[in-house]
Amino acid sequence: MKNEEVTQYIQKLQPWQTEACEKLRAMVLKTIPAVEERLQYGKPHYLKNGHYAAVIHAAKDKLSFMIFNATELPEIKGYFKSMSGGPDRKTATITEGQQVDYKQLGDWLKKASAGL
Repeated sequence: MKNEEVTQYIQKLQPWQTEACEKLRAMVLKTIPAVEERLQYGKPHYLKNGHYAAVIHAAKDKLSFMIFNATELPEIKGYFKSMSGGPDRKTATITEGQQVDYKQLGDWLKKASAGL
């Protein structure tokens, strides 16, 4: 179910970021039907059974889509990689005009969140 605070967060972004966030949001809600959506630490977080599954973060010139429990997911140089949080978290970096494979992100999210 959509959270109003998350909706407000998304609506304040640059137009390209709003569009990408809405696509990410729809993908998450479809991939994890019982997901809990909430604004936490100032960013949209998605939880399955009380465990973090994903988070969206908007910065000035990019979006980050982090998937938790992602140790088994492949890294893709310059796009999908482990971050400072450790190998169990991988982040897709999205910039304006970039082609994004939302289906692939959904497949990875499904795989990573299966055990949550």
